Amino acid sequence: MANISISNKDWPRVKIKLKRKYNHLTDAALQYTEGQEEALINNLTNLVNRSREYVVFTLQKALVNIDNNRL
Repeated sequence: MANISISNKDWPRVKIKLKRKYNHLTDAALQYTEGQEEALINNLTNLVNRSREYVVFTLQKALVNIDNNRL
């Protein structure tokens, strides 16, 4: 179970941060629907070849200060 919650309002900013960190990610690869955090985490785990814990940490870090462009 995902221990994060990403709103549709926050997702565009998080997506920009992810695309800056992982420049091979595309808009198509980063499709997200609010409430589908688990599917997003599983997708990102495969796309960036990292552990689930790392992906969750990265998403949490992106959400901490949503207005900051750094990840």
